[in-house]
Amino acid sequence: MKHRELVWSVVGVGAVAVSSFLLYREVRSLSFDDISDSFYAITWHDWLLAVGGTLMAYGALAWYDRIAVMHLGKKISWPFIALTSFTTYALSHNIGASVLSGAVVRYRAYSTKGLSGQEIGVLVVFCSFTFALGTVLAAGAVLLLRPSLIDRITDVPSWVGFSIGLALVGLGALYMLGSWLHFPPWRIGSFQIQYPRLGVAVRQLFAGPLELAGAAAIIYFTLPEVGNPGYVAILGIFIASFSIALLSHAPGGLGVLEVTFLAALPEMDPADVLAALIVFRMLYLLIPFALSIFVVLGFEASGRRRRAG
Repeated sequence: MKHRELVWSVVGVGAVAVSSFLLYREVRSLSFDDISDSFYAITWHDWLLAVGGTLMAYGALAWYDRIAVMHLGKKISWPFIALTSFTTYALSHNIGASVLSGAVVRYRAYSTKGLSGQEIGVLVVFCSFTFALGTVLAAGAVLLLRPSLIDRITDVPSWVGFSIGLALVGLGALYMLGSWLHFPPWRIGSFQIQYPRLGVAVRQLFAGPLELAGAAAIIYFTLPEVGNPGYVAILGIFIASFSIALLSHAPGGLGVLEVTFLAALPEMDPADVLAALIVFRMLYLLIPFALSIFVVLGFEASGRRRRAG
């Protein structure tokens, strides 16, 4: 395990180094004043909408865990699940290698509620799959609505984007069919993941896209109207950039998000794009990260008091 974590750490650092170099090439003509002016041009109204998007995203992330607990047939209070989920994602989004870091936090929390190690492992995989399912469905819906968006990421015809969108939505429909008709379970190593009950699968269908929609809204609302290609386009670019960032294992997607957005939004002022991404990092990554540290310290302190008593 230690060797695997070291490999992913090296991959993450390498991704940050490469993306930082590419980002430097893109923004070297900008001054700090340019970005500062764009940042301060964001209105309080847009800030409030961005905060609303953040709350929606983290609410959906808490729903991930709630759905997984429901799948396991356990009963754990909503506040505990919400706090555990918030801490898990706030840490893993910033640290990188989210599956590994998220598993540690969830194990520490859910083991106090009587869940076994295997049950927590299933919960972690289930939450990861809920995110993957949401990404597939949201990306498919975006490409069906705006197939030309694929031109912003790669040079292919629009019909390719529509075909990919259709295939992605079809995968989601196949998953729902498997849940409805009780297809055989999936086996991942020593784990056996059964298709959930249809009611659970339907909840997954909405939770993943809702989280992505809220996170993308942070960027959309803090971008100016001039040159803004619209919410659907921003959502599509966000899904692509966030997926690349997760695959790179770069902590917080550092540099990866910025490079992808700048490349996909050539019609917008780079200073405006960077200012919106700074707001995204503040609301979605840095502030939750700081709060999560206090949650972890409080949890550990209460655990020591219980053991001492």
